[in-house]
Amino acid sequence: MKAETYPFVARPLPYEYDALIPVLDADTLTFHHDRHYKTYVDNLNKALSDYPELQDKSLKELLTGLDNMPEPLRTQVRNNGGGVYNHELYFDSMQSPVGQDPTGELAAAIDRDFGSYRQWKEQMKEAAVSKFGSGWAVLAADREGKLSVVQTSNQDVPNLKELTPLFLTDVWEHAYYLQYQNRRADYVEGWFGLINWRKAEQRYTQRQ
Repeated sequence: MKAETYPFVARPLPYEYDALIPVLDADTLTFHHDRHYKTYVDNLNKALSDYPELQDKSLKELLTGLDNMPEPLRTQVRNNGGGVYNHELYFDSMQSPVGQDPTGELAAAIDRDFGSYRQWKEQMKEAAVSKFGSGWAVLAADREGKLSVVQTSNQDVPNLKELTPLFLTDVWEHAYYLQYQNRRADYVEGWFGLINWRKAEQRYTQRQ
């Protein structure tokens, strides 16, 4: 299937707005998806509207080709394209809280590269909670399958030429403030129960 290109379309949530209760309530998810995420999509399309030579490129191709773009388009694509990429992965990496655990190759890789699930969780939570300002904590795999926790700022993405993000947690305040106010650590702790490990395993085994 050909990767999505301009004009990009806001993807619907893969679940109902109330599916992530009690971790994320419907108001938080609606505000986050329908306003913040959609604004990134709209702004990315606006930025690309005058550059037909870039309109056949996928989102990943745009984000890995930033160095070849003129300013200020580079900044617009970095911020808005990154916002689209990060939010689509974030929403698609969650499911109704059902207590799912990692399995298969990904579970083995977590034990190998972090020592245990508990040690990975501690590192992932520290990356999310300690992020100053806005950003993301990402679990990513390199081409050989080695895992790492990556902390990014604003709407930056990891090096997509070298790493495959498996999932990530959003620590911009708009992701949790309506429900948790300044209790970022409580939000992140609850988020661990939303991880869709089946999809994470698929991304891990199909990484490029």
